[in-house]
Amino acid sequence: QVQLVESGGGLVQAGGSLRFSCAASVLTFSSYSMGWFRQAPGKEREFVAAISRSGSYRQYADSVKCRFTISRDNAKNTVYLQMNSLKPEDTAVYYCAAEPNVRTTVTMRREDYAYWGQGTQVSVSS
Repeated sequence: QVQLVESGGGLVQAGGSLRFSCAASVLTFSSYSMGWFRQAPGKEREFVAAISRSGSYRQYADSVKCRFTISRDNAKNTVYLQMNSLKPEDTAVYYCAAEPNVRTTVTMRREDYAYWGQGTQVSVSS
């Protein structure tokens, strides 16, 4: 199985920045597309960003475009999410996820991701 461990959550003021890391405990990390999802209280888990196996293709939710950047370092088995210009509506638990299927792009569907991290809390105050 693939184990994913997130780090980098915390409490910040609106307009601030955070950087998430997600480390995978597999030697074949480059075989997986990677994604970030988030879930606010009382809401469904929603797509945030995803990156292809090589890192050449990226997809973002409309709500985070131009503010968040996803990247990966396959030599370190790690995917990152840089979060800038944070807003109170970004408050949620954020989850790292791995998608093992071969695709020409990345997927935004939760059900396509086979492995999930435990989640890390982000709280943005106004």
